[in-house]
Amino acid sequence: MAQDKERTAPKAAGRGTYAVGDARRRKILDTAVEHFAQWGFHASSLARIAGECGITQGGLLHHFRSKEDLLLSVLAQSEQHDVERLFGEPAESVAAYYATVVSLAADNARRPGLVRMYNTLVGESGNPGHPAHAYFEQRYARVLAHNVALLEAAVARGELRTGTDCEAVARETLAVMDGLQIQWALTPGAVDMPARLHGYLDRQLRAISTAGTGLPASARPTRARPANVRPAAGPPAGPA
Repeated sequence: MAQDKERTAPKAAGRGTYAVGDARRRKILDTAVEHFAQWGFHASSLARIAGECGITQGGLLHHFRSKEDLLLSVLAQSEQHDVERLFGEPAESVAAYYATVVSLAADNARRPGLVRMYNTLVGESGNPGHPAHAYFEQRYARVLAHNVALLEAAVARGELRTGTDCEAVARETLAVMDGLQIQWALTPGAVDMPARLHGYLDRQLRAISTAGTGLPASARPTRARPANVRPAAGPPAGPA
C-alpha cells in the first residue's frame, strides 16, 4: 500500500501543477484583454501584463511565445463563446437565429472588456501588417458565409421572399452589429445595444419574410444594466 501511495503521489502533484498553470494562463489572457482594449496591440506591453499578473515577463513567455501569440490566443478564446452560441446547433429559422444574435448582444453588454478589445483591434488590424489582420479578415469571411448560407436556405424553403439579396442582408446585419457595439462602448448608459439590435432585425425580417412577420415577443431583451466602461487612458511606458 505504501508503495502504491508513493507511485500515485507524483501524479497528484502533476495535476496540481497543471491546475496552477491553467489558472495562470487564464489570468494572463484576462489581463491581456484589458490591456489590448485600452491601448491596442502595439502600445501594450508584455512586461506590464506580466507585472499585473504577478509574474515576470519570462514567466509569461513560458505560456505564450510572443506578444503576437498572446494576441491570437486572446482572440481565439473570445471567439469561442460566440461560436458556441451561434454555430453550435443549426437554427430552425431565420427568426430563431436572429433571436440568438440578440441574446449574444445582451451577453456582450455584460463583457465590456471584450467589446472594447474587439473594437480597438478591428480598427488597428485594417493595416495589412498588423498581426491580427489575417484573423479578422478570415473571421468576417466565416461569419458572412454562415449568414449568407442561412438566408439562402430560408429563401429555398420559402421562409424568405424570392429575390432576397442574401449577401447584402448579411453584410448590413454585420455592419449594424459592429456599429452598435462602437456606440455602446462609447456611451453604454445611452445605448441599449440588445434592444436596438432587436429593433433592426425585427424590421429587417418583416421586410424580407414571406409572411411579413418579425421576431417573436420572447426574443425581446430586457434592458441590461449599463456596464462600467473605463475611459481610455494614455498607453503605459514599457518594453513590448
